[in-house]
Amino acid sequence: MKILTLSEYLKNMYGQKVYKIALSSGCTCPNRDGTLGVGGCTFCTAGGSGEFAEPAGSAASLDAQIKAAQSRILSKLPAGLPPEKRKFIAYFQSYTNTYGNINRLTDLYSRILARPDIAGLSIGTRPDCIGDDVLAMLVSLNAVKPVWVELGLQTADDETARRIHRGYRTDVFDASYRRLKAAGLTVVTHLILGLPGESRDDMLDSVRHVAALISAPDGIKLQMLNILEGSQLSAEYKAHPFAQMTMEEYCSLVVDCLKLLPGGTIIHRMTGDGPRKLLLSPAWVTDKKRVMNLLARKIREA
Repeated sequence: MKILTLSEYLKNMYGQKVYKIALSSGCTCPNRDGTLGVGGCTFCTAGGSGEFAEPAGSAASLDAQIKAAQSRILSKLPAGLPPEKRKFIAYFQSYTNTYGNINRLTDLYSRILARPDIAGLSIGTRPDCIGDDVLAMLVSLNAVKPVWVELGLQTADDETARRIHRGYRTDVFDASYRRLKAAGLTVVTHLILGLPGESRDDMLDSVRHVAALISAPDGIKLQMLNILEGSQLSAEYKAHPFAQMTMEEYCSLVVDCLKLLPGGTIIHRMTGDGPRKLLLSPAWVTDKKRVMNLLARKIREA
């Protein structure tokens, strides 16, 4: 089976390796500030699912965030990488990055795209936070450099969504996805595999749901449920532990998910690991090299 990874896609587009840097926009979330709820989704920590992002600060700190994130990447690369080879995607993952003052957000993202070392934006958000003003901003930004809108679906099952306090119905996601596509934007969908109460068929149904919406170069992120200390889910897990997939089961499921996606879908992520200091379960996600090797073997054999 042949898949198109994000790394391959970016190399084809820019003719070189492009790196993602996780930044903070300073936004919160309507599922945290009381507009829709407090505490966020049950799997979400106080960090808003962005523990690896640079800490947010004033708008003036944006350059410092970028410098710190780039330095960590460059420190792992061969010395002397010329500036013209230093290309980055600015990735805003934590909380809801289209929620807040539209003028502040427009200025923030415009300043980033104006940098020659930034090749594009990846903006994580909720489908119920894409109003007309936000859509207009995204279209304007996308005319400058590529902008990907990352929508957190997690599951297409509304009953599961209710249990994890997602705060919107799946038809809201569908409508937002179609509006973004009609405006010419690229959408990346995030799904969590292994949510409490979901069967293997339920998870595959969520992938089928997304597959029916995707048109290239849209993308998908698949991630094993990480139970992190400080989330509501961690308290539930401690009180009533539930079984989680083994690494073998997870990797086999991912391959079956990939088979359902239309050609040209960009695979942005097939696994993910939370911070070790917060991770309660499953422990195997921290052995990323082993997970990726097993995934690669199963994809070759599929």
